[in-house]
Amino acid sequence: MRDDELRRNLAAANPWWGAAAAHQDPAAAIQDRRLLRDRAQYDLGYRSPILADIARLPVGGALVLLTGPRRVGKSVALLDLASALCQREDVSPFQVIYVPCDGMQARDLRRSLTLARELTRPVDIASSRPRVWLLDEVSNVSGWTSIIKVARDGTDLGDDTVIVTGSRWRDGEDVEGNLMAGRAGSTGVRRSRHLLPMTFRDFLIATRSSLALPESVHPSDLQSAQARVALEGFQFQVDDYDLAWQDFLTCGGFPRAVAEHRRDGAVSDAFLRDIAASLRGDIQLDGAPQSLPLLLSQLETRSSSPLNIANLALSLSWTRATTDGRLNRLVSSFGAIWCRQHGDSGQVVQGSQAKLYLVDPVLSSLPSRLRAGLPTPDVTRLTEEMLGVSLARAIDSLDEGRWVAADTIGYVKTDSGNEIDLCPVDVQSPGGPRTSIPIEGKWVDAGWRAEAKVLTNKFGFGVLATKSILNLDYDVWAVPAPLVALLLA
Repeated sequence: MRDDELRRNLAAANPWWGAAAAHQDPAAAIQDRRLLRDRAQYDLGYRSPILADIARLPVGGALVLLTGPRRVGKSVALLDLASALCQREDVSPFQVIYVPCDGMQARDLRRSLTLARELTRPVDIASSRPRVWLLDEVSNVSGWTSIIKVARDGTDLGDDTVIVTGSRWRDGEDVEGNLMAGRAGSTGVRRSRHLLPMTFRDFLIATRSSLALPESVHPSDLQSAQARVALEGFQFQVDDYDLAWQDFLTCGGFPRAVAEHRRDGAVSDAFLRDIAASLRGDIQLDGAPQSLPLLLSQLETRSSSPLNIANLALSLSWTRATTDGRLNRLVSSFGAIWCRQHGDSGQVVQGSQAKLYLVDPVLSSLPSRLRAGLPTPDVTRLTEEMLGVSLARAIDSLDEGRWVAADTIGYVKTDSGNEIDLCPVDVQSPGGPRTSIPIEGKWVDAGWRAEAKVLTNKFGFGVLATKSILNLDYDVWAVPAPLVALLLA
């Protein structure tokens, strides 16, 4: 793009500059952006706190990578941050620069960094002031990490706060080496963040505010005195949480999906097609449009067992290499997460088959909604998946980087060949590493003692995640799955 085109795009993307120059309310100009006007159609009042600390911190120095699936609200989170910053008395609207990077080439990004600083020179009349750069979907630009690295090393960008978002990092981008090695600033902020669909806790706050919420606990404290006290107060309300859990498993946690489900009783086909279109591009499914529903359906039906990738490839008429590549891109696009087999020592069993969990229930319901003849998702499998995702999120929040490294959750096999869904793993805590409590998902409302034997025989303790049974009288606790998810969130 030419300089004049880039300048026009930057001015249009940052209407708060014009509002400030005209002595008008810059925050009002932000609220008029199409993304925020569209949100108003599906607004449940949910606001992700993913960048809330940045809105409060002094401007300058930090570098934050914000990743997550498409359609989850990363761009909205950036605009909410811009609005919060523009309302601060110590921040000029000219210090806040939003750069939409979709469709850019490397030269466009490099030139935008120069032009945007020039367009915001009014803020430097008295003295140079740091900026807050909001680089949206920058991961679509080939070579973007090198561009940011050079700019951080050799220009005033090194003194600025830089927030970059992306739905999937391109192969070959050295994010860690180019951006984290001495260039992430010294402000003490969390550098790598994932904006994922709403947790079950978020879902309840948005849709059932009358239901009480237990305080979350460390994954190693699921059977602690604190957890016992929290759970005992819900003895006579478990049915309410069970029904809410079933609703959550129906619509998932994408904010628009939750709003549509609450308003209309179902997630719209239009939104499901939006999700499907985004995933097809990320996974590089260049075949028929039905390839994605077929893949997701296969993954949902196989999610509770170790995934035989060769068998999956045969079922989809793909080569093994093609299947491996598409699964890895699905994971890197935050559509799924690996649950690897662990040995008794806690280490990953090399060469073993891993389970693959879809990260949101809407991805499991998408196949049967968009293609006739595919089965509806199984609630028991969905429960196992969402408990796994809940634990993975909790672990990554305590130990930055483990989600991306596929080093969060794992399953373990017993001597008799049974599997325990979520085995103990080491988790960081303020007092040092601790070990999580094992969890087995059994969506049952009777006969739980027999189901608990696999945990009793293997570990002598643990949590059996049930449909609606709450019993804390034995070494293995029976806890309704929705309450387990709430304790982890």
